[in-house]
Amino acid sequence: MHHLDLQVIERALQWANQGLTVWLCTVLKTFGSSPREPGAMLVACDTGEYLGSLSGGCVEEDFIARLHSGEFAQPVQQVSYGGDNGPANTYLPCGGSLEVLVERLAPTTENLTHLEVMHATLLGRQPLTRCIKLDGSGKRFNPANNSEPAVTFDTNSVNIRIGPALRLIIAGISAISSPCALFAQSLGFEVIVCDPRDAARENFAVTDVEVQAVLPSVFIASGGCHANTAVVALTHDPRIDDLAMIEAVRTEAFYIGVMGSQQTSQQRATRLLRSGGLTKSQVARIAMPIGLNLGSKTPAEIALAVMADIVRLYRGKQRHTL
Repeated sequence: MHHLDLQVIERALQWANQGLTVWLCTVLKTFGSSPREPGAMLVACDTGEYLGSLSGGCVEEDFIARLHSGEFAQPVQQVSYGGDNGPANTYLPCGGSLEVLVERLAPTTENLTHLEVMHATLLGRQPLTRCIKLDGSGKRFNPANNSEPAVTFDTNSVNIRIGPALRLIIAGISAISSPCALFAQSLGFEVIVCDPRDAARENFAVTDVEVQAVLPSVFIASGGCHANTAVVALTHDPRIDDLAMIEAVRTEAFYIGVMGSQQTSQQRATRLLRSGGLTKSQVARIAMPIGLNLGSKTPAEIALAVMADIVRLYRGKQRHTL
């Protein structure tokens, strides 16, 4: 799940707690080239405000217009966009098509509780599956795991997996940290920066980033990682980087990387095995040198290489296939 989806559910809760009915939209299927993937969400209220994204913009405008005309009065509806089954005046510029689930959620105790559980799941560690009856007769949560597809269908229901929002932990502040945080935000990551040094934190100014005045290893050891977390160490300072790696490999983080040349990476591997107490399999989890080999020189280019490698692994691509 992307951090945008967490913002969607937070806005849904805000509106519902104000007594407003909300419409929660979820992408169920995509065909061809579609901007968002199954599981992507949007929320709207009857004032016409909305947050989130289902496409590049045309779908959102059509949905709001149809909402104003009273088309989505049922508890659950499925809507198609693009292709032969979509509205005549709506198409996807990419030529693809998609199917969207629209849930009308009145501000009842039951719906508020459902949104609260979704919010806790996006902030937490364990994924859940929302099982929604397509006839609007009810919905429930079931246990899930991150290897399951985002959306599956049963005879009379749809199952939508939700899980922890993508998170990037930047271990230490350097010239690479700001562009890396900015790239990560644009990719839908929640970004947390950890650095105990006052001077370093004073030089870091990226909005909407959580900054922790602690050693990254302390934050990681306290439960800061889940299965959708990437950890990157960018300082060249072993006192920060090595400790962060020692703690990160003990977590479920899907990507762990540390900056350095081939030579310093080999030295670090030896150090982590000898004095860090790590096993060879644990050290093998660490991407070092970090990032794709793009020939990067500037801080922004290095940050791009780091985030590209994280996205590669998150999408299940092997380096040799690129």
